[in-house]
Amino acid sequence: MNLPRRPLTIVVTGSECTGKTTLAAALSERFGASWSTEFAREYVDLRQAPLDASDVEPIARGQLAGEQAADREAEELGRGVVVRDTDLHSTVVYARHYYGDCPGWVVETARARTGDLYLLLCPDVPWIADGLQRDRSEEEARALIHGLFRDTLAAAGPKVVEIRGAWPERQARAIAAIEVLIASAGPPSGER
Repeated sequence: MNLPRRPLTIVVTGSECTGKTTLAAALSERFGASWSTEFAREYVDLRQAPLDASDVEPIARGQLAGEQAADREAEELGRGVVVRDTDLHSTVVYARHYYGDCPGWVVETARARTGDLYLLLCPDVPWIADGLQRDRSEEEARALIHGLFRDTLAAAGPKVVEIRGAWPERQARAIAAIEVLIASAGPPSGER
């Protein structure tokens, strides 16, 4: 498989408990990609207290640092793909949803770092508790957040593929979408 001229950024995103982390890890392995994890998950584990609006910026800074480290690794190792288990657009969605606003620098940085392909995981799989403290688990809540992700990504303008179905279908659809993106990106530098 020909890899692109620069690392392509694939973002696995969506509402809570839709399999983002599991899918991001599988895609990273499948494509030999560098990847960044969801920093908010680590932050919640360390904080051990309910979050509030003052947590948005530390979460955004940690997310950004993880993304930048994965980008550097991809460049240093000549990897053609970077997979992100969420990105700053997720921080924007949740900050606006829970606190009514998001710091301007987070919104602007999210726009400036928009990935090449977003795999938006639909909330059509059973809720599986992941050990994080959640404020809700109802299907209506996941559907609402899914709509907020859809709207936020539409405003940012990247290519978005909604991923739905059972777990094996999700992985197959995600792989197919990435392969299409890689094929459309052209050969790596130096190849013609």
